[in-house]
Amino acid sequence: MENDQVEIKLEDLRTGSDTVLRKVYEENREKFLNYARRYNLSEDENIDVYQDAYIIFYDNVMSGKIERFTSSVSTYLFAIGKYLIFDLIRKNKKTVGSDFDLSRVGDDNLPTDTIEMERAELTTEQFLLQKHFTTLGTKCQELLTLFYYRGYNIQEIMAHENYNSENVVKAAKSRCMKTLRERIQENAY
Repeated sequence: MENDQVEIKLEDLRTGSDTVLRKVYEENREKFLNYARRYNLSEDENIDVYQDAYIIFYDNVMSGKIERFTSSVSTYLFAIGKYLIFDLIRKNKKTVGSDFDLSRVGDDNLPTDTIEMERAELTTEQFLLQKHFTTLGTKCQELLTLFYYRGYNIQEIMAHENYNSENVVKAAKSRCMKTLRERIQENAY
């Protein structure tokens, strides 16, 4: 099956061939739904997320937004779906915790080591950010993750982290970013 994935090329997708497009949709649907079940969304929400992810994927291919794949088609499609799941969770004010219901994940779920995930090379800036982000305190890491990665606004962070006021959140975020910038600049060259 992995060989089938390798055979699918961007040019094949751009021709709009129903066979190729259907193959991408069908080969990834169950794998994605099994993956999505980990986030305790309803089955209808999981299906909607997959269909939305596929539509975005299709639009990106047909519009020329994708010039080349740096990963497999499946990896690209899953990445779109993952961000849609997090956006849906944020909109529904649901949280992803470590106590999700494992019984909802099917027995035929692929072990994570069988999904081919290509890692792109990090730029110098990305490497420095990754390296120095881990040196920040837990509170700073959580605050910056909520704001920049999860897309929470100041009020949502205030409620989620039990801060007293918006000014406290803004000041804490500013201090964390200043510390991170200083550490990166000290070690950039």
